[in-house]
Amino acid sequence: MPIDTVTIPCCGAPTRRKCAWIRLATVTVMSLAGAHSFAQQSASSSEPCDQGPVQAIPGRAADAPGGRQFAQRVQALSGVDRDAVAQSELLAGNVPQFLRRLIPVTVNGGDAGHPVEITVCVLPDYLAVGSDEDFVFVPLGLEAALDVAERFGFDLPTPKLVDAIYEESAVKLSPMPLPAGDQMRSTSYFAYHSELINRQRSATGAPLGELTAGDKKDLVLTSRLWEIPGRVAIYGWHRAAHEPIQPLSTVHGARYADYSHGIRLVSGIVYVNGVKRSIAEVLGEPALAALLTSDGP
Repeated sequence: MPIDTVTIPCCGAPTRRKCAWIRLATVTVMSLAGAHSFAQQSASSSEPCDQGPVQAIPGRAADAPGGRQFAQRVQALSGVDRDAVAQSELLAGNVPQFLRRLIPVTVNGGDAGHPVEITVCVLPDYLAVGSDEDFVFVPLGLEAALDVAERFGFDLPTPKLVDAIYEESAVKLSPMPLPAGDQMRSTSYFAYHSELINRQRSATGAPLGELTAGDKKDLVLTSRLWEIPGRVAIYGWHRAAHEPIQPLSTVHGARYADYSHGIRLVSGIVYVNGVKRSIAEVLGEPALAALLTSDGP
């Protein structure tokens, strides 16, 4: 089934934002339709992950604000206004050094006669603004998250990938829910939650840059976003393998974000049995897509 260029409604988003939603729609339609754009690249890589995507992130300026200064700057902001400031900082390269390395996560399938191993490359933790010494994790609405991911050449994970990331994480932090209420969306809440995460990590002695999970829920890609446009999909915050606090949910509007949400970027490059491929192409092959997403073709 051929894939046509499609746009989907996006809560009144301006025209310049439609590119991110086209990207989302294309990936989703490929998964649902089983499109066969399964062209292999001729060369395999000896490296577990191509670090090119993270190397394309701009360098952090010497005078860029740290996490605490950024949090103070957006203290009175919320929603799309805060997202806009966070986007500006992220796209300018105000990203900690520990997030500038891709970590391999491997999923296996097939059968004894035809084993399949797919290696997906992901950021070690969730997007943050600041330096290694002073950073804050930043929740974003779906539009903003897709925009940052697209401009950096990344995607968001699927729920199935979130499970795989947790299982392979070297650092498994315990979820730390805060009291529910309107304050969940406030800057003070997400800044405080970042502080709690950093305290827990420090207590474990785990260094920054190790693959980490359990600290946030993920914004994820799912066919539900195509079926119910204008929503955000969240999933995860695992207590243990296959035990997420948050089942897959699309109850919130696309611009909703609270302290518990994190943005984990996934490289658009994967490796199928060692062969470098596009993740969009892999999602278009039913047998391979089943290893990365529960949304059937």
